[in-house]
This record gives sequence, structure tokens and C-alpha cells, in this order.
Amino acid sequence: VGEIPQERDGCVLLVEDNPVNRTVVEAMLRSLGLQVSVAGDGAQAVSMASQEKYALILMDCRLPVMDGYEATRRIRQLPGLETLPIIALTANARHGDRDICLAAGMNDYLAKPFKRTDLQQVLQRWLTFKASATGDK
Repeated sequence: VGEIPQERDGCVLLVEDNPVNRTVVEAMLRSLGLQVSVAGDGAQAVSMASQEKYALILMDCRLPVMDGYEATRRIRQLPGLETLPIIALTANARHGDRDICLAAGMNDYLAKPFKRTDLQQVLQRWLTFKASATGDK
């Protein structure tokens, strides 16, 4: 079984407006052997998701222009993206927040701050990726 050429296998769309968080999470993802594209707000995420195929989206919930919940709802309406894994990244770790994320169409939830091992566990749940086995681009 070969790879689908138009899909950059293992490419994750990171949607995060905070530059420090974006840099840290992007470094974690790259250290796991993943390619990363970055969006700074929800509207940009919807646009990027409509133009390129991603293996997974990590979506901050509180974003400028369009929040992560609305961006997720809009991505879910795009053809072929109904089942794309979208993982919420949020500092809202209160009881019930996970339900709000799931109701918006997100598949899973990761509370900030998180460790690399926490991120890796979530990714392994939703991706069939070859950590460190990807030498090709």
C-alpha cells in the first residue's frame, strides 16, 4: 500500500495565536518527526484546511478573528473533512470544557500546559504516524 501523493503524510496544522506556545508546540511536533504548518487564527485555519490535506489539526480554542469552536464547525462542513482529527488545545481545564470541545466537533482535548509525552499520547490515539521512521519529505 503506497502513500497518497497529495497528502503530506504526518503534516499537522497547528492553530495557535500565542507566539511562545506556537514555538513550543511546533518544536514538540517536529521532535516527533512530524511536519507542521501554522495558522494564527481560526479563519486562517479554515482557509488552510480547505486548500491542503492534513493528517490532524491541533486547535487552540481561544483565537482572534474566529475562535477554535467556530473554526472547527466550519472545517467539519468542508467536503472530506468530516472525520479529520481535530484536537482542542486549551487552558480551559474546567469540568465541562471537554464536552464543549466535543460538541463543536473536536475529537479530543489537551489541556495546557502539557508535556511532550501528553501530546505524543494524543497523537498516537489519532494518527498512524511513523515517529522517527520518516526520512522522506
